[in-house]
Amino acid sequence: MNELSHVDQATGEVRMVDVGGKPVSRRRAVAQGRVHMAAATAERIRALPKGDALAVARIAGIQAAKRTSELIPLCHQLPLSVVEVTFTVDERSVAIEAAVETTAQTGVEMEALTAVAVAGLTVYDMAKAIDKEMRIDEVVLVSKTKDPA
Repeated sequence: MNELSHVDQATGEVRMVDVGGKPVSRRRAVAQGRVHMAAATAERIRALPKGDALAVARIAGIQAAKRTSELIPLCHQLPLSVVEVTFTVDERSVAIEAAVETTAQTGVEMEALTAVAVAGLTVYDMAKAIDKEMRIDEVVLVSKTKDPA
């Protein structure tokens, strides 16, 4: 079994992983999540003028990806080359997908997951006045890739 990467094996203390010796490579991560809601809530979101509620959630997700190292204590600060946050509104939910890329010594999984979580929280915040039963779930890492730089 692999050990926890953020725990020093000799002392047992929590630490930031040293990525200094790793080669720089092109990295991409994709995460998804879903905000479940009443059908009437999903309909209200679909009926809003293009760009309103989901545009705010998209910006929140992008901003969250860029600030992941400020939110997750042991994450490295990364120069992100792109953050894409997309939404699909169906009958009873909003599906969220975030794709994040960088050229660095470590991956962008946490940035993609953070983008999805914060975009979902933003959708929740904007609709909570009309739907007290919403829930955010299915936040998962879908893929991660690493190519030579």
